Amino acid sequence: MSVDSSSTPGTSRAVLVADAALALLAERGMRGLTHRAVDEAAGLPPGSTSNVARTRQALLELAVRRHAEREARVLALEELPAPGDGPDALAEGLALAVHRSLSRHRDLLIARYELALEATRRPELRAFYDRTGAVFQEQLTALLTAAGSPDPARHVLSLVAWADGLMFSCAAGSFGNRTPGLEEIRAGLRELLAGLLGGADRAGRS
Repeated sequence: MSVDSSSTPGTSRAVLVADAALALLAERGMRGLTHRAVDEAAGLPPGSTSNVARTRQALLELAVRRHAEREARVLALEELPAPGDGPDALAEGLALAVHRSLSRHRDLLIARYELALEATRRPELRAFYDRTGAVFQEQLTALLTAAGSPDPARHVLSLVAWADGLMFSCAAGSFGNRTPGLEEIRAGLRELLAGLLGGADRAGRS
């Protein structure tokens, strides 16, 4: 089991617990996530996880919050283009993020799928989970609006669905033994954005 390498000796106990929880989710699934298993995976004394997150819900929320922090580093939102840089720049930024996720952070993707499925069964976790994705969606909405999308909310859904679908297929689905190259991902995103924005532009002129 691999706990996030950013967990250094000076890392807080809550972060150690959260990183161990994410590693367990990726390796053993939701059934393998117990307070005792987290203690063992994190190398902490028995009862340490309970002191940080008393209930299972609290442990899941801690994992979701930590996942959002780590995924934000992978996505590198600060590296996405500025509004107005155009669709090609957006395709480049998103392609880099998707390729980075698939080539170097598959365990983090699998942990996200486990948390997302659990959120469908726990309304209180669903609300917490959804809030963590709002920042990325808001940034994409601003970028697509600046690129000329007449329906940014719908186009954000299409863009996120495409990227999520590709990552799921290659991390856990029928293409699980394949990692598409950066150029392949970039080409797919350019085609998608051309269809969304070009099609919208043609519709506006008709």
